[in-house]
Amino acid sequence: MSVTPKPAHYELVRRAAAQSGQALVLGMLLASAAALVLIRYFFTGQVVAAKARQLHALDATAYSGALVQARALNMLSYINRAQIGHQVAMAHLVTLGSWAAFGGTQSRQLASGNPPAYLIGLLFGPEHGAAYLAAGSARGMDAMARTDGELAQAYAAHDRIVQDVFSSVQQAVVAGLPDARQAAMQAVLKQNYPDYEKSDFDLSVVDDTWPGYVQAYSGRQELRSFVQEVADLYAFLGPRNDTTRNPWVVDARCPTLRHELRRRGNTELDPYGRWQSIDTQSFHALRSNRWIGCYFREYPMAWGWIPTAAAQSVGSPHVDDPPDDFAAQDFWRWVRDATNWDIHFGDANPLANSRAVANRQRWQGGGLPGYFDTREGAQARGLRFTVDLRYPGPEGIVLSSRSAAETFFERPEPRSDGRLEAENLFDPYWQARLAPPAVSSASPGGRP
Repeated sequence: MSVTPKPAHYELVRRAAAQSGQALVLGMLLASAAALVLIRYFFTGQVVAAKARQLHALDATAYSGALVQARALNMLSYINRAQIGHQVAMAHLVTLGSWAAFGGTQSRQLASGNPPAYLIGLLFGPEHGAAYLAAGSARGMDAMARTDGELAQAYAAHDRIVQDVFSSVQQAVVAGLPDARQAAMQAVLKQNYPDYEKSDFDLSVVDDTWPGYVQAYSGRQELRSFVQEVADLYAFLGPRNDTTRNPWVVDARCPTLRHELRRRGNTELDPYGRWQSIDTQSFHALRSNRWIGCYFREYPMAWGWIPTAAAQSVGSPHVDDPPDDFAAQDFWRWVRDATNWDIHFGDANPLANSRAVANRQRWQGGGLPGYFDTREGAQARGLRFTVDLRYPGPEGIVLSSRSAAETFFERPEPRSDGRLEAENLFDPYWQARLAPPAVSSASPGGRP
């Protein structure tokens, strides 16, 4: 039996049929690898996106915390400025009090004719005589200066605000700033991640320079000079001293001396930081006798003193219990026997001072209050902090980031004198900005 030989291409077909399906396996392997790469790439993209979102949210969080600090410091600055404003207002009230007492007593002296208005006008000019006569409309004005009067009540209201309201607010701002800052940062995170609970965020503050950045100071020492400097800007609170001299020669034994009309007054802070004010006016008639020669016989025309609770003296020549009149004893004899006044060449109103002391009205007040300002040397280290955030990202992976911010002091415009102004809590120029995180506390996974 003979066998017919098969064509050559048949063998090729058979071999190809035997290898069918091997390319499919290789293709499936390649497709699986590609899918794995795609899945991995997608997951990496999710992580990168989540990381970028976290960085943006943390920057906003840190900036918000620094902004809370800036607002707190500006609030303290406004309170300190308000403290100064209230002190100036209280100085004006005390001065108005002594003026009210001055007007009331002058109206009574005018009514008694001691001295008479025509004599003042004759010796010192019609304007002084008219001013003295105008005191008649001030009758009863000294009631406003009494401790239960309107001016004293207004003074007490200012003092309560300064001592109680401002003091408690400042302490609350300083003590509550860390919690307020933390609450603001948590609120910003919640806005950026509305689907997460607050407990999901592991937010920590490090490198925080707030502790000890501000310091409480005593108003009696540190604030006194500043308050006095501001008060000096108001002429109403300045010295009220004037002497008008009659031009006529009175006595040949003392040809250079003349009748004098002396107005004295000033407003000042006592050593405890409390305001007091005194105003007096007296007619000093030049007289002479063979025992003491030329001397000035004082006729008090007006007086008023609003002392502090601790003040014991007006700081000028006076006695505590002056006589009501000198019908029983000559003025110069009483001065010689009971005082050490200089009635020959003095320039004060000692008898009017004494009447002011005898009729004083003590207004109660707590003095200059304590306040907060930046601690000495705080400018060198600045006011900054760093925040670390950890929270669950894609597939439960915990992502961590770091950001930092600072609160800084900068005037909106440079000073006109070109000088730099140190950080302080009297000018509300505090602002916020992001800052590079502190390298010393960098953590793994932190922001590069």
